[in-house]
Amino acid sequence: MQKNGQYLSPVVPNEKGEFSMAPDSLAATLSPKGKVTLPREILRTLRWSAGTRLLVESTPDGVLLKPEPVPAETRPEDVFGSLTYDGPPKTVREMNAGVLAEAKLRS
Repeated sequence: MQKNGQYLSPVVPNEKGEFSMAPDSLAATLSPKGKVTLPREILRTLRWSAGTRLLVESTPDGVLLKPEPVPAETRPEDVFGSLTYDGPPKTVREMNAGVLAEAKLRS
């Protein structure tokens, strides 16, 4: 935010990452259901698309929106052996039966 007279005006980055005053057309309106539609220019600049999960923080200057961090992709070799089993190896048929039994319990 940058001071413009006695009011604060939003400052937005352009495609080059340079900041400038946002025109009034970049305002958003709160709907009766509490939803806000962000201006297309902001979404394009930040590269946010439909379905982007946002963290919402209350700050002294207003509300801060930032994308929720995406967890790193997990590779099988990163987690291999993390669950220990003490017993004879299970057959594929036994594992499939175990998965099916658990699915029936959860449905």
